[in-house]
Amino acid sequence: MPSFSGDSGAVHPSCVPIRLSSFMVRAMANISRPVNPGDHVFLVDGSSYIFRAYHALPPLTRKSDNLPVGAVSGFSNMLWRLLRDTIAGEKPTHLAVVFDHSSKTFRDAIYAEYKQNRPDAPEDLVPQFGLVREATVAFDIACIEQENYEADDLIATYARLAAEAGATVTIVASDKDLMQLVSDKVTMFDTMKDKRIGIAEVIEKFGVPPEKVIDVQALAGDSVDNVPGVPGIGIKTAAQLVIEYGDVETLLDRAGEIKQPKRRESIITNAENARVSKQLVTLDRFVPLEHPIDALAVHDPDPRRLVAFLKAMDFTTLTRRVAETYRLQIADIEADIRLTGAGAWQTKRGSRLIEEAPADAPREPQRLAAVSTSVSVAAAATPAGAGEARTPADLVRVRAEAALQAPIAGEAYEIVIDPQRLDEWIMLACDIGTAALQIHLDSIDPMQAEIIGVSLAVSEGRACYIPFGHRAPGGDLFGGGETLAGQLRERETLERIVTAFNAAGVLIVGHAAKAASLALLERQIVPAALDDVQLISYVLDAGLTAHDLGALSAKHLSRASRPLTEVAGTGRSATAFDRLTPEAVGPWAAEQADVTLRLWQVLKPRLAAERMTTVYETLERGLVPVLARMEQRGIAIDRQMLSRLSGDFAQTIARLESEIHGMAGESFNIGSPKQLGEILFGKLGLPTPKKTATGAYTTGAQVLEELAELGHDLPRKVLEWRQIAKLKSTYTDALPSYVNPRTNRVHTTYAMAATTTGRLSSNEPNLQNIPIRTEEGRKIRT
Repeated sequence: MPSFSGDSGAVHPSCVPIRLSSFMVRAMANISRPVNPGDHVFLVDGSSYIFRAYHALPPLTRKSDNLPVGAVSGFSNMLWRLLRDTIAGEKPTHLAVVFDHSSKTFRDAIYAEYKQNRPDAPEDLVPQFGLVREATVAFDIACIEQENYEADDLIATYARLAAEAGATVTIVASDKDLMQLVSDKVTMFDTMKDKRIGIAEVIEKFGVPPEKVIDVQALAGDSVDNVPGVPGIGIKTAAQLVIEYGDVETLLDRAGEIKQPKRRESIITNAENARVSKQLVTLDRFVPLEHPIDALAVHDPDPRRLVAFLKAMDFTTLTRRVAETYRLQIADIEADIRLTGAGAWQTKRGSRLIEEAPADAPREPQRLAAVSTSVSVAAAATPAGAGEARTPADLVRVRAEAALQAPIAGEAYEIVIDPQRLDEWIMLACDIGTAALQIHLDSIDPMQAEIIGVSLAVSEGRACYIPFGHRAPGGDLFGGGETLAGQLRERETLERIVTAFNAAGVLIVGHAAKAASLALLERQIVPAALDDVQLISYVLDAGLTAHDLGALSAKHLSRASRPLTEVAGTGRSATAFDRLTPEAVGPWAAEQADVTLRLWQVLKPRLAAERMTTVYETLERGLVPVLARMEQRGIAIDRQMLSRLSGDFAQTIARLESEIHGMAGESFNIGSPKQLGEILFGKLGLPTPKKTATGAYTTGAQVLEELAELGHDLPRKVLEWRQIAKLKSTYTDALPSYVNPRTNRVHTTYAMAATTTGRLSSNEPNLQNIPIRTEEGRKIRT
């Protein structure tokens, strides 16, 4: 269920006038219209949609008072689209936004611990709850909530009534709990992903049709809502059992027939939990509604009232769009200054003072949207004590303290070689909404590397390693050796993981994630949502610390992550990664993902606390897939032209060497600083610079340039010789060796966290340092 925990059954202050004004206006205007065959009823899950809008959009504040309004902006734009445009080619005839009334429902009486593990909502989202309801009223759309019931129950009841009347129903949501309602008349639509969810999509997710979803959920449980289920039973196993036995009750009656001893014992022992869980996940489709479905008929809003609201929110673009649609002059309409977000956000002496949220204010669900810009994470992935945080700065402090106290131990790490167990890990990550994913390659070149395995972490100390390409001893360092048995298939497994994560909106966390992105891109696999711990650290502490995993772990977790050399050895005795057994490398690999996730938990809140979220979201994060595609596309080179230039440079170098030797009166190694220093300062007696600690003369470029400015020709010739020699060795000779044999192009790597100035750097090969001011450099650039 998408409702949120709280302590009171009190009505949200902003909802009393909303219900009265919305429906009283409808009654007075006599605009109620029965639902008829052919109509299309849209039911928006407002309680969860506001969180999705909050997480999916960059932070936005109202200029006048710094009131956070990002979620309200996303919500308002969605409402306008519902009224004026189409969703997947459809327009509603009836429309309602349905909210959770309070935390206390009939399910709390069934199971006291229901939803007790949900964290509080982010601080900057609290004042937006009331404003979302204000927005719904401004658009003159039914804003519905009802005591003792969750939004899902109301949606289930309205959907049933509409379907019975012959109408089509679209539930605007992505929450898996609503998938039990899907039928030939009822579908879901995720506006964030522009994806419709029908019967086929439900079967793909749960392995059973919609009418059996509650049986699968009853067995598998739900860590997000604290639904107990049966321990050891995941979605896939639950689906198999439901297909075999028909439903939960039949399964429990015949549990003694189950062949697997552990599974049989667990089901028999937890039979009552399964029955309670089924009650919790079953939506009530017969709620005694306070507002009839006929009252949900769609009509145009009062345009002046709507513009007044949007103007008060500083939603300039949407205000202009609405005004143009209704041919209004924005300047003629005053902003509704009464809209203050229930007085929950004030600015005083530069610090924000937050009043207590209403008792029933929803708390944040653990499932994160595909793009997460907030400081909150899933409770299952949150360090102990994070619930004490009330501001981003508090969360930073709490997370930092928890990180220093939480030991990193690999006893719980797992090596996954069973497809069913893999599915259970995937579903766990989908339930939590965040997972660290590390891809382990056999080469530093992701364009040509094989993926040997991946490691996955879903919470502190809960990580696994999934091997693909480990080989038995034999062959040489770069190939040969038989692939070890008992490993999962690379492409099939990667597609299963990423496809499931993309569909469920799981935020994938990585470190130096561009290389992994490129490796996946080479396999036509593209993650939808990706956070990079290295880039977050770079945005926060660009010139203050190194950003490799070991340095970040030592700084923020008070322990450096183990280097691979600890497992593989060093020097001549080192073993290639793919020649290590999964058992040998698994704990180390799983630890890499575990450390990555812990670092993300510590560093991500700092973006909000230090007002760097926009920098990260707009300048760094979005570049990862762009640069990965650039690197994959590569750069074409003209080998014949480079060969000709190399020959020309060789002739120039020979001529310069002859001239330099003639000026010196003897032959010597121009590339030797020691010999050059002896010629310049010993034999020719040029002005002597400072010597190095070893007593040798300094012959750097600056020294030679100063001597050349004094009119000495030999230093000038040496500078010219060095420049041509570098162009030849670094570019005309070396570039052809970087050509990828498959693409016939050069694929440089753009480092995103390597400079203190924020610029990119290019390496392997460096294509940014080709001179442009000299004729020779320009020739290479052509």
